[in-house]
Amino acid sequence: MTRVLLTGGSGFIAAHTLDVLLKHGHSVVTTVRTQEKADKIKAAYPNYGKDKLDFAIVPDIAVPTAFDQAVVSDPPFEAVLHTASPFHFNVTDIQKDLLDPAVIGTTGILRSIKRSAPSVKRVVITSSFAAIIEPSKGFWPGHTYSEKDWNPMTKKDAEESPMAGYRASKTFAEKAAWEFVEKEEPNFSISTINPPMVYGPIIHNLESLENMNTSNQRILSAAQGKWKDEIPNTGVHFWVDVRDVAEAHVAAMEKPEAAGKRFFTVAGYFSNKEIAQIVKKHFPQYKDLPSDSTPGGDYPEGGKDAMYKFDNSRSREILGVKYRNFEDSVVDSIKSFQKVGL
Repeated sequence: MTRVLLTGGSGFIAAHTLDVLLKHGHSVVTTVRTQEKADKIKAAYPNYGKDKLDFAIVPDIAVPTAFDQAVVSDPPFEAVLHTASPFHFNVTDIQKDLLDPAVIGTTGILRSIKRSAPSVKRVVITSSFAAIIEPSKGFWPGHTYSEKDWNPMTKKDAEESPMAGYRASKTFAEKAAWEFVEKEEPNFSISTINPPMVYGPIIHNLESLENMNTSNQRILSAAQGKWKDEIPNTGVHFWVDVRDVAEAHVAAMEKPEAAGKRFFTVAGYFSNKEIAQIVKKHFPQYKDLPSDSTPGGDYPEGGKDAMYKFDNSRSREILGVKYRNFEDSVVDSIKSFQKVGL
């Protein structure tokens, strides 16, 4: 059993990560923004006492000292899983809404651990394929993306759009984490988990379908009939199931050989057209679903052969991730949305 601090416990990935941690028998304190969020998570795990599941309130992760209190525990923490970072495009100020929370949240927690939690030996950080991809290369046929790749975006590039700001926030935050370890030489090692589009069932407390996490909004839109006339462009054609991402976080903490490594957690390719086809096949009761002739949402001309490849061998070999298939992920997602009113 390990004593673990999990940040951002009410988030999409964090909720599944909490589930895996508890099933593996670890003792978890998770940070949330409000007491109300803590109460809802607690209600989902009525059989776990305070020794196994407790909470720390951290209202704003963009404050440099936000985690100073949260990292102090009795018994002391041995590991920290940092998943808290914004992923949304409701942005008015890219610096304030995206870059600061991601970068300050990440370096802030590493400083707090170094200063106040010397017992911590392992830190796992949720990064993203956004910190790997080279957006200017487009579909880059012939290139295989792996942990060796870094997004080369600059501060100026980040200001172009909310999407650019998001990608830059993940890149700058991850780079800042690796630089911190190099310069500060703390007691702990870090690992990063770098997923692309994350789909799969929601188990966090969702007030309503309007508050759906950004990636799953696509599956929801297809089921709600919003793609009836045209299927949106897919963008990045890589995906992974949230349950596999959660397993990867916990394995990166548990396995000593994961220390000091990035992990590109990717299950394979998908297209928005495939989302629409899976929804139609399994849930024909939904109205206004796209037909096979509805335009948009497909792979580029030439299909997968005309696109970048991926190498997920490190996540399979070191973390032992066995990736789920896309159809199951979409079906399980819709079933979970139905419980919240779809």
